[in-house]
Amino acid sequence: MVRASTQPIRSTALQPYCTSGVPHWSSVGYCVSMTTNPPSADEYIPFGGAYANPLPDSPSTRLRPTRRFRLPLMLFLATCLSVFWAGSTHWLPTYYMIGSSSPLSIRHALLTQWSNGLIYMACMLGILFTHEMGHFLVALRYRIPASLPFFLPLPISSVGTMGAVIAMDGVRANRKEIFDIGIAGPIAGLVVAIPILMVGISRLDMQMHGGLFELQLPLLLKAIFHFKAPPGYSPGAGVWQWQLNPYFMAGWVGLLITGLNMLPVSQLDGGHVLYTVFGRKLAHRIARGLMVLAIAAVVAFDLYSWLPMLLIVLMIGIDHPPTRDDSVELGWFRIVLGCISLAIPLLCFPPRVFM
Repeated sequence: MVRASTQPIRSTALQPYCTSGVPHWSSVGYCVSMTTNPPSADEYIPFGGAYANPLPDSPSTRLRPTRRFRLPLMLFLATCLSVFWAGSTHWLPTYYMIGSSSPLSIRHALLTQWSNGLIYMACMLGILFTHEMGHFLVALRYRIPASLPFFLPLPISSVGTMGAVIAMDGVRANRKEIFDIGIAGPIAGLVVAIPILMVGISRLDMQMHGGLFELQLPLLLKAIFHFKAPPGYSPGAGVWQWQLNPYFMAGWVGLLITGLNMLPVSQLDGGHVLYTVFGRKLAHRIARGLMVLAIAAVVAFDLYSWLPMLLIVLMIGIDHPPTRDDSVELGWFRIVLGCISLAIPLLCFPPRVFM
């Protein structure tokens, strides 16, 4: 996490690409942007250890930063192990880490469920990687300095990961470029997540009940189940832990993190879309109104599992910072696509994730 400062940014471990004092973080799980005072034309800001003058700014003068490889690779391998562990424990890693500390039970889980862990790891990392590459490749196309993805392992979680983030020099991007970079990730991720989810649905057998938690279904899954219901499904029911298969779990998580990332606030992908489609004033009003409603919903309906997400957004800042040029026209296609994409949160995640 990067703390906002009134001084020009120099160098931090998690800030490899920052210019004009505005590092943007484009992510699957959370997107972070901290705004500081922009430096003058005489100030030099490090790009991953190499210094470059950020001004003047044009596609021909945008310099390529020195990207870090070791840290992203280490985090990727750690996330692979974390996600494999979650799948091998049938998405109950804390039971084997805390509830059952016997090495024999852990060994038994790995020997009997390793194939589920391997499939879940491949599907989950495929969704995350595709999402991040959507952001990364579009940023490269526009010559916006961007880091390699930083995957975030979380071995104590049933999911096994907190997603991934990409550091991007968003202040060099204009309105149209920010829109394209922001929306490319969710679209790319859904292109992979939905086919994986359909494979998982075809392998579901909901006649067998049991487990320590039940996954609630978002509107999109309920609609799919209406036309292609697995055996034993009854309307309104969720999917219990022992009914899960690695394909369905990976696809379900893919929908969840895409829906979260498309929330139209702050520096989330949905925040990028909201700002570029509706403009600064209206976007800020909508984002602030949604945050007030979200806080009220957390308190009124005891949805305290969403409290960390709200705190992160509040720490980042609810308002989206200006782009390099807000006057650039989007065109009717991007405006229509942006408006449609803002429905993704309503379709892709339920208010209560686990029961």
